[in-house]
Amino acid sequence: MTRQQHNAQNLRQLLDTIAASDSESVSIQDIEQALHHSVPRRTLQFWLARAVEHKLLRKTGEKRGVRYFIAQKYETTGYAKTVAATKASTVAEPSPEPILLSEQALRVIKRVQAPLGTRSSVGYQPIFLQAYQPNKTSYLSPSELAHLASIGTAAIAEPAGTFARQLLSRLLIDLSWNSSRLEGNTYSLLDTRRLIQFGAASDENDTLNSQMILNHKDAIEFLVDNADEIAFNHYTILNLHGMLSNNLLANPHASGRLRRIEVGIGRSVYQPLSVPQQIEDYFAQTLQTAEAIRNPFEQALFALIHLPYLQAFDDVNKRVSRLAANIPLIKHNLIPLSFVDVPKQAYTDALIGVYEFNQIEAIKEVFIWAYERSARDYTAVRQTLGEPDEFKLRYRDALKTVVSDVVLQRLSRSLAFKRIVEWTADNIPAQDAAQFQEAAETELLALHIGNIARFKIRPSQFEAWMTVWNS
Repeated sequence: MTRQQHNAQNLRQLLDTIAASDSESVSIQDIEQALHHSVPRRTLQFWLARAVEHKLLRKTGEKRGVRYFIAQKYETTGYAKTVAATKASTVAEPSPEPILLSEQALRVIKRVQAPLGTRSSVGYQPIFLQAYQPNKTSYLSPSELAHLASIGTAAIAEPAGTFARQLLSRLLIDLSWNSSRLEGNTYSLLDTRRLIQFGAASDENDTLNSQMILNHKDAIEFLVDNADEIAFNHYTILNLHGMLSNNLLANPHASGRLRRIEVGIGRSVYQPLSVPQQIEDYFAQTLQTAEAIRNPFEQALFALIHLPYLQAFDDVNKRVSRLAANIPLIKHNLIPLSFVDVPKQAYTDALIGVYEFNQIEAIKEVFIWAYERSARDYTAVRQTLGEPDEFKLRYRDALKTVVSDVVLQRLSRSLAFKRIVEWTADNIPAQDAAQFQEAAETELLALHIGNIARFKIRPSQFEAWMTVWNS
């Protein structure tokens, strides 16, 4: 059984437990006892709150007197039936666990699925951005923020980007594949892994798909390697676009540059701004607003909404927003958002709801759903990683410099170890020199095609060095 199926089974078990009770209503203590205390209370409280919000359960009483009872019939996971009944899009790729959407979100989805001819054309609405006041306005409720914080915390006390660096090889594959998949990329997960780790392009996929994957790899490495410096500013977002759009735009000069042409949105009546000066002004305002938001989850959702809404670039706007949403998560050492299992149709419909109606309910719930899955997967990865080596963490930049120096200069074994000794003597305090030299030699001997990215070494450079190293 997959983890998704297991989670869906847990939800059904919760509803079945309440439905099977001898009483018409039950307390949270009754549910815990029936479930043999197998679910943490915090998780159970969140499930119950979502079930009430989606009107699968009703709640009466307050505090210790709260009671729950079934509000309507359900089949399998009840939200799936609700979604199907309203013809809400579930998945382009079947998932064993459907997105659980509220009635408000379902109304948004229903509106964007109406025939194009019945929807009135609409342009960019500046008030949607201007009405947002950082740290006063909030798209996420206090309970949603608390829930995301409880599942997303990884290593707050460590330097920015530490957690993302620990799982970089996994993140490169997961985020590159899922973000590209949402754009219609035909690479499989296995093809993506082979391309990223070994530079082996799939014969069944064209160069556009390969380029898209490799662009994601470069952009993710840029964010992780520069965790201390990235922010919602022109430098970060423009360079993010430059990497993601590399070799993909009809006009190569448009890569990393704000839009100067008119664009349209497929399957939507939304008409983005066309005046370059307006695009520049609202882009600056969007970044200024995003940077001022203190909560990293609210900041991530704001970026996921407003960057594609503005359509500041010729193309690749959604890809920029998905990686930009990870900026605050990387900087705060929170579990990253990889968009695992996110259905393309549900994500697209939710964004169109933003474009045409400035309604954020659907995209917010897709965001929460997606983050829950990322947290589930990376929490498991975190448990297998162990605690980071404090010495290597302190000297991570120095280790990166000396190892890459050996490779880029194509040094033989004897010259490489001599270079490490000399570099250590010139750059590392005497009391740490011996340990640093050992750490550098260990990193060098463990170098292979699957871990060279963190040293900013390209496959061609690595292969050229290996020829000398093995001779």
